[in-house]
Amino acid sequence: MALLKGKGAMTGVNLIAKVYKNGVTKDGKSQYADVQVDARDPRGPEQANLHLKSDRIKGDDGKTRYNNGAPYSVGQMQEIVKAAGPNTEPITDKDGNEVGTLYGFKGNVMPASRGTGLAVNTKAVEASEFKVDDKTLDNQFASMRSAREAQAAAKEVQAQAPEAEQAAEAEVEEPAVG
Repeated sequence: MALLKGKGAMTGVNLIAKVYKNGVTKDGKSQYADVQVDARDPRGPEQANLHLKSDRIKGDDGKTRYNNGAPYSVGQMQEIVKAAGPNTEPITDKDGNEVGTLYGFKGNVMPASRGTGLAVNTKAVEASEFKVDDKTLDNQFASMRSAREAQAAAKEVQAQAPEAEQAAEAEVEEPAVG
C-alpha cells in the first residue's frame, strides 16, 4: 500500500485507476477499481507499492495474491470518469481484447472508512497533470520494482554498517604506541 506521510501528502495526488469491466458488483451499485499513485507524481518514485489498497490473500492453491481493488459507488466512479475526461487508455488482455479502462486523474486521498488502505475523496477530483498511455502500467511496475530494489540495497548497506563501525571502534580503542 502506498505510504503518504507528512503535511499535505494526501492532497492533490496524481492517480490512475484500473477499472475492469467485470469489476461491477452483482447488484450494480458498486465498481471495484485499483487506484494507484501515479509513478510520475512527486510522491511516487520512492513507493515500493503504489496501490491505495493492497490486501494479502492466500488462495485455495496455497499461493499468496494481492487484492488491490476497492469498491466505489456508481456515482463516485462517474466523478472519476468525468475528472479523467479524455485521459484514458484501454486495458487489454493478452489476446488484445479490451477488458477495462485506465483513467488518469488527480484527487485527495484519505484513510478508507471501511476496510483497509486509502480511498479517493471523489467530491474533489480533477484532471491529472500526466497523460496516461499504453506505457503507463509498465512504468508503474518498473517504478515499484526500482523502489523495492533501492530499499533492498539500503537495507544491505545498513546491515553492513554496524560491522564497519565496530571495526573502526576496534582501531580507535588500541593503545597508541610511542
